[in-house]
Amino acid sequence: MKAIVQDVYGNPEMLQLRDIPKPVPGDGEVLIRVRAAGVDQGVWHLMTGMPYLVRLFGFGLKKPKVPVRGREVAGVVEALGAGVTRLQPGDEVFGTCEGSFAEFVCAKEKLVARKPANLTFEETAAAPISAVTALQAVRDAGQVTAGQKVLVIGAGGGVGSFAVQLAKAFGAEVTGVCSTAKMDLVRSLGADHVIDYTRDDFATAGVLYDVILDTAGNRPLSVSRKALTPQGTLVIVGGEGGGKLTGGFERSIGAPLVSLFSGQKFKGLVSTENYQDLEALTALIEAGRVRPAIDNVYPLAEAPAAVAHLHEGRVRGKVVVSV
Repeated sequence: MKAIVQDVYGNPEMLQLRDIPKPVPGDGEVLIRVRAAGVDQGVWHLMTGMPYLVRLFGFGLKKPKVPVRGREVAGVVEALGAGVTRLQPGDEVFGTCEGSFAEFVCAKEKLVARKPANLTFEETAAAPISAVTALQAVRDAGQVTAGQKVLVIGAGGGVGSFAVQLAKAFGAEVTGVCSTAKMDLVRSLGADHVIDYTRDDFATAGVLYDVILDTAGNRPLSVSRKALTPQGTLVIVGGEGGGKLTGGFERSIGAPLVSLFSGQKFKGLVSTENYQDLEALTALIEAGRVRPAIDNVYPLAEAPAAVAHLHEGRVRGKVVVSV
């Protein structure tokens, strides 16, 4: 089969289209014929091996442990490993795995669910990591309820575009923060208000929010908390732009400690992958409450360009690789 492979950590030029053996599903796994694969920030980190914290998490100290890139997948179940009971060959599915930039990939059954019937494979591939992360940020960490004021920083990005829609689905009044070029997208996602961060500073605007979901950059906690109600919650999703060791994730690590000395709550989100949340998303998508925003779709051979495009920071929603 054809796959996008890398032998050493580095930039997108390290990614190569090669012929490699077709994988065989192990116990509890399904073999998926890949139709599309999402491109999330994790792909960049696993490709570069940066920050070094990524390597310490078991993805390979000197080179990638799994040479095929890609973690979000949408496709059709081709074969079953021993012990698989929830899925059958022919099922159209989506989920997370290691190595989805390929014609076939093996995924654990517990990380895969049947795809939404009203989405294409390309649209579906945008959801497994970004939408699940947004769901856990809105529902679990932020505990968003009807009538609350919610601010989504990075509202035009992969996680942020889903967070805006999910917060609206939970009944909140949503304000999205994004660049000028993404304002129309964020409005189309249902945001009640949109702030262009290149022109206005939400932290000094005088509006207080019950929940702030920070999905972009490396903004200090001291800045965001200015726009938070006295009992409000700040949820930090990931981190970019930091040093080589932690890469901005130090905010998530230190956030709970700050909460000990304040009525405000600061939470660093570490999302967990599971089929139950994929099924919860499917229900929302099929009900018309949530829909992926796709910036561009690249063929498998151009996956390196897709990863490079994501890292430029101008992506409106998600980038997808079609297989």
